[in-house]
Amino acid sequence: MKQSRRSFLQSSAILMSSAFLPAPLKFIKSNLLLSFSTLGCPDWEFSAIVDFAAQHDYNGIEIRGIKRQLDLSLCNEFSNPQNIAATMKMMDDKNLKFVDLGSSATMHFPEGDERKKNLDEGKRFIDLAQQLKCPFVRVFPNIIPKDQGKDAVMDLIIKGLLELADHAKGSNVTVVIESHGDLVHIDDLEKVMKSAEHEHVGMIWDVVNMWSITKEPVADVYKRLKKYIKHTHIKDAKLADGKVNYVFLGQGDVPIFEAIDTLAKGGYKGYYSFEWEKMWHPEIAASDLAIADYSKAMKEHWSKM
Repeated sequence: MKQSRRSFLQSSAILMSSAFLPAPLKFIKSNLLLSFSTLGCPDWEFSAIVDFAAQHDYNGIEIRGIKRQLDLSLCNEFSNPQNIAATMKMMDDKNLKFVDLGSSATMHFPEGDERKKNLDEGKRFIDLAQQLKCPFVRVFPNIIPKDQGKDAVMDLIIKGLLELADHAKGSNVTVVIESHGDLVHIDDLEKVMKSAEHEHVGMIWDVVNMWSITKEPVADVYKRLKKYIKHTHIKDAKLADGKVNYVFLGQGDVPIFEAIDTLAKGGYKGYYSFEWEKMWHPEIAASDLAIADYSKAMKEHWSKM
């Protein structure tokens, strides 16, 4: 059948325009941003942490204590304006950024001295994070006390997050609650995050903390909690007899690379922060081996995506 000139031109125009449409199965991959938590190297001097991060192509450092001192306000590197300036210069010289300050502030305590102590710590960390140009301060829930109802504890967590968020107003700091302890199910996290919605509140998706307990598909986690996820904790583990045994990336039972792919394809542009829990589990592999392996494994996986 002979094609008219008009129909030929129309067909050509459609074909030409479709050439510029994005392929449906492709996604725009953002730059890979790697950091690691100092939880993984609890005995290193700060200068050694910085040097090692730069040598192994990390972009940032998550501070969860230095030389086993978890209250960062007591660390020499952050003890006064002069030391903070020197610390920032050390980071700048290696093209590194602080990506998160891991506080010990726990939100589930009822009204009283213990709750005030934890909220005060969160506020101190927010103030320090602002000085360090660090975007996030980690807080967390823990095991829900047996003498408190679950709903009541979740309300305490929500109120704590909002109080810290109000303290962060006017700063560039966001308070991020980690999926941790008894707050690891999608429904519970979604309830807390919706109730504590605030420009200075977000969450850290710790994939192992959630999946090792709930086995909820990582795609479901991301779909429901995507808007709240500001930071991640990445690690891998083998599960045996109800215990979590940490291993190098890709050697465990956790669908960790599926979670990483889900984040990347979903538009996540934050840090993939390695949390090697050496401080709490001294029996796991040496800090230098694990932290070096993580950056290598992540870059290899990223190149194949």
